[in-house]
Amino acid sequence: MGPNGGALSAAAKQAEQLRIHGNAYFKKDRFGAAIDAYTEAITLCPNVPVYWTNRALCHLKRNNWERVEEDCRRAIQLDNHSVKAHYMLGLALLQKQEHTKGIRELEKALDLGRGANPKGYMVEEIWRELAKAKYLEWERTSSKRSWELQSLKEACESALKEKHSLDMNHMEGFVDDCTISQLEQLEALERVFSKAAEGDIPTEVPDYLCCRITLDIFHDPVITPSGITYERAVILDHLQKVGRFDPVTREPLDPSQLVPNLAIKEAVQAFLDTHGWAYKV
Repeated sequence: MGPNGGALSAAAKQAEQLRIHGNAYFKKDRFGAAIDAYTEAITLCPNVPVYWTNRALCHLKRNNWERVEEDCRRAIQLDNHSVKAHYMLGLALLQKQEHTKGIRELEKALDLGRGANPKGYMVEEIWRELAKAKYLEWERTSSKRSWELQSLKEACESALKEKHSLDMNHMEGFVDDCTISQLEQLEALERVFSKAAEGDIPTEVPDYLCCRITLDIFHDPVITPSGITYERAVILDHLQKVGRFDPVTREPLDPSQLVPNLAIKEAVQAFLDTHGWAYKV
């Protein structure tokens, strides 16, 4: 190894030691000291993504979202598969009210997290933040849609009443028929607008879209050889802590036998796309 290689190795070792110091400061909630340690590590080895995400997490704890975004974008440039970088960038963008971009980053983090460690704590944490963001997005669009429907309904009712007044003037002797016709039209109008608003009225999530163990809507459904679908993290936890058998059929079951249920996953997404309130349940 030449002299340059030795210098690089020494810098890498020093940077790693600084990361360890930063982690120790972070655990003690000394975020300023942790930021200083990670900054020194970055100065020595600027191409190590974890130094940037560690510092971003400190900025997050301080609610310094601009710095969180900066550090996460740099980490993603170095490693586009960094779950933490996409996750924290998503949170930072949501704080900036850039909801569409923030949700996109959280979705990216969730996909990466599921591939790396499907039962890890971060996957559930990312899902919660994504569901919260999606629900808030639905609330905004639902309120706007509700206002638009109500305005349109009132305009239609007003037009029907005006038409009724005109008809009354030209249909002397047929007043009762005219009134009945107007009532029928108003009832039909009510049915049309009630139907249009159905998607925004919370009801129950269909059973086939829910895990048999948690009874919650699926996030990451997997199917067993027996044909039963479970939430991945939940069935993996069962196999690890309870035993390697299907909790419903009691048949032997190994984690390697679990297969993503893409049909149910698509059905869940289609349901959520039209029933955003379900993100909250």
